[in-house]
Amino acid sequence: MILTSVEEIKTAITHLPDEKLRELRAWYEHWDAQQWDADLEADVAAGRLDDLADAAIRAFQKGQVTEL
Repeated sequence: MILTSVEEIKTAITHLPDEKLRELRAWYEHWDAQQWDADLEADVAAGRLDDLADAAIRAFQKGQVTEL
């Protein structure tokens, strides 16, 4: 069975037994984290975060930071 639309996927998910739903959640959380990491790494490699990093370093050097 190949689901081709978001609506079909949503409907299929609502019919999953609890155990399979937990399995899907765990798989999705892992997959989503990997995607987020890959996107962040690509942004860093492309220099898209350089301005933010420079601003953070300048703020730190000026003492304009708050300890967590």
